[in-house]
Amino acid sequence: MSLVKKSAHLSKSPLRLRRQASVCSDSLLRNKDAVKPYSEIPGPKPIPILGNTWRLLPVIGQYNISDVAKLSVLFYQEYGKIVKLSGLVGRPDLLFVYDADEIQKIYRQEGPTPFRPSMPCLVKYKGEVRKEFFGREGGVVGVHGEPWKTFRTKVQKPILQLHTVNKYVEPIEAVTKDFIQRMLEMKDENQEMPPDFDNEIHKWALECIGRVSLDVRLGCLDRNLSPNSEALKIISAAKYALRNIAILELRFPFWRFFPTSLWTRYVKNMDYFVEICMKHIDAAMERLKKKSVRDERDLSLVERILANEADPKTAYILALDLILVGIDTISMAVCSILYQLATRQEEQEKLYQELRRVLPNKNEPLTPERLNQMVFLKAFVKEVFRKYSTVIGNGRTLQEDTVLLGYNVPKGVQVVFPTLVTGSMPEYVSNPDQFLPERWMKCTEGPSYTIHPFASLPYGYGARMCLGRRFADLEIQVLLAKLVRSYKLEYLHQPLEYKVTFMYAPDGELKFKMTDRRK
Repeated sequence: MSLVKKSAHLSKSPLRLRRQASVCSDSLLRNKDAVKPYSEIPGPKPIPILGNTWRLLPVIGQYNISDVAKLSVLFYQEYGKIVKLSGLVGRPDLLFVYDADEIQKIYRQEGPTPFRPSMPCLVKYKGEVRKEFFGREGGVVGVHGEPWKTFRTKVQKPILQLHTVNKYVEPIEAVTKDFIQRMLEMKDENQEMPPDFDNEIHKWALECIGRVSLDVRLGCLDRNLSPNSEALKIISAAKYALRNIAILELRFPFWRFFPTSLWTRYVKNMDYFVEICMKHIDAAMERLKKKSVRDERDLSLVERILANEADPKTAYILALDLILVGIDTISMAVCSILYQLATRQEEQEKLYQELRRVLPNKNEPLTPERLNQMVFLKAFVKEVFRKYSTVIGNGRTLQEDTVLLGYNVPKGVQVVFPTLVTGSMPEYVSNPDQFLPERWMKCTEGPSYTIHPFASLPYGYGARMCLGRRFADLEIQVLLAKLVRSYKLEYLHQPLEYKVTFMYAPDGELKFKMTDRRK
């Protein structure tokens, strides 16, 4: 059953919907009497002193913050398209908006320095705990305003240019070949992956990110990897830092007033990230000094940044942000994609046939041109992100008073766009309950499908769209192409439920059966 009821909007085109939304908003602004006050927005009612924070506490709380996905669905079902969660001690109100036209309006109206929800624990770490290191070079995660804009301007050209990304097809393929070899070594007597296979996916993700952001192979895929190795320490630190964000930010923020045990471990893990990034970037700088060829097109991402910035700190901090956000995000996305592939044999066969056309010889190396021909592969990934969005929502902190769905919303409120819900609403997506990769393909034959352009945005939108998205896409595409071209994946156990840790992904043992296709 769909999470939402069907709407009469289904028969209207996205363009017509956007025009109507714009006309409606303009009309409301002209007629202030028609705009309802912020206090009337529906949502859970806060109580004196504890506000709504009590609802998020363990044992006595009403909501389980470890599963924000269910919470975002519950809010929509109970309150409708706009829901206010106010009275959160130590943080601004959260405003959940389940209307793709209003989401589009907010994105379209934002200025050159849009504010994402602030991640106060990361802000405190960068701006106070390690202020002497970061200074005004805060990076792109947990940083806002002019410092964010200045840093992003320095790094966005090399990290987003296609010719830079294309340089990494071969290195990422090399990492992935090693990973698939590890998969073959890990198979049990039933040809299945071990119960902790998600940890192996984390190792592959870190090896890819390390190759991109640090110019080094970290050795994550070594079969004799020590439990005390640098690679496993990085993965552990990333998981801890990201998976405790919700607890640090939504429950009572004691850590702001004194160093709680949770905060102390958070700082320790973040310090380890900084130490590792500095070590490997310094080594990359020494290698760059010895290079005789300095043509920009021959330089890696790290080398391009070091060659153009006198202070290596820019490269330190970019690597830190890419590793911190990338490991868990890409790993959980791959867990979800592989699970959907293994449980959807018809779609997997379509992908396999496409890969046979593009790669008649399965041992042929991948190239940017061959990846571009893998249309169904890319459509499959987009459909997984729509229906099982790894990132359950995006958001913005309003920089000025705004009218949303007929309510006057003051600046400073943090607006949340639950893409996991809007991506399955029938007024924005035709046949939302069906898994249809074809909806993302330009088909000249067969049925046509509509999807509102702002209903499913796994990487966000605009100036603050995910900076590492091109590399994330590349890593996912290379893994799927190499794996499915040579092996069939199956999942022969009880279906898994999806759950939120930091990302939204299948919860349980990913014991995939891996069979050689021999063609």
